[in-house]
Amino acid sequence: MAETEKGKRTREAILSFATNLASVEGLEGLTIGRLATELEMSKSGLFRHFGSKEELQLAVVDTARQVFVDEVVTPARQSPSGLARLWALCDAWLNYVEREVFPGGCFFMAAAAEFDNRPGPVRDDIARNMQEWLGYLEHAARRAQEKGEITPEADPAQIAFELHAFYLGANWAEQLLGDKQATARARKAILHRLHELATEMAPPLPPVSAQIIQDS
Repeated sequence: MAETEKGKRTREAILSFATNLASVEGLEGLTIGRLATELEMSKSGLFRHFGSKEELQLAVVDTARQVFVDEVVTPARQSPSGLARLWALCDAWLNYVEREVFPGGCFFMAAAAEFDNRPGPVRDDIARNMQEWLGYLEHAARRAQEKGEITPEADPAQIAFELHAFYLGANWAEQLLGDKQATARARKAILHRLHELATEMAPPLPPVSAQIIQDS
């Protein structure tokens, strides 16, 4: 039993390191040999945990998913369902980038760009996770609509698409251009869109005017 627990802790430590590394250098840069060197482990020791590079990549994607759930989804669930939760999801999502949970920015944005035209199990897993997230945003928007907090003519799928686009732009501008105001701009854009959609029955949202963007 003790050895099993030790093996579990070792695997978790390997995946934590590998996920951070992949956020910066990409999933293709992950190899058993590279990790063995970085972690000062034997290749055979790593093979006991991951039988192939693909198995390692899939495990890293799963680890990143759990981090995202812990950092974004779980905190947002403290807010009431509806518009309040939709905003909480977006705010936590941007905080996740601002706090640099992964050193390379949003793991899934980087992984999606790396694998979007590479067929195979890793691409399928990344796509499945992204679709799940878009579906979660859409569900939150639909729930807000059912509660009368969002205008009835709005399309929840379109709302999810737009919110995701604002976030994608923020992560891109921060990582590629070094724009430290990118998430503030995205937060302001998201709030502006949610205010447009909100009805008189909606819970109060932070005012757009309170979102300050500093001149660089």
